[in-house]
Amino acid sequence: MADETSIKVSAATRDRLSALATEHGTTIRQLVEELAEGRPTQAEYAERAEQARAELASVLGTAPSEQAETKARSLLQRLGARQDPAAA
Repeated sequence: MADETSIKVSAATRDRLSALATEHGTTIRQLVEELAEGRPTQAEYAERAEQARAELASVLGTAPSEQAETKARSLLQRLGARQDPAAA
């Protein structure tokens, strides 16, 4: 625990985090850590995309075009929006 810090949030956010943690049988600390660990950074997204391109190139013999990537990204965004209750 020597490598700890604190974050400042509004009282309302703290209360909401507390309620969420209680509902999930965890602590605010664990809730925040899970959030931070579960959301990739832009650099991690870029690295994953490059790995996917390399895998496709090795299997198909060629990488997808920029147009194909754009279409695929659009489709995935639309599918994700349909699954997100907040987006409805």
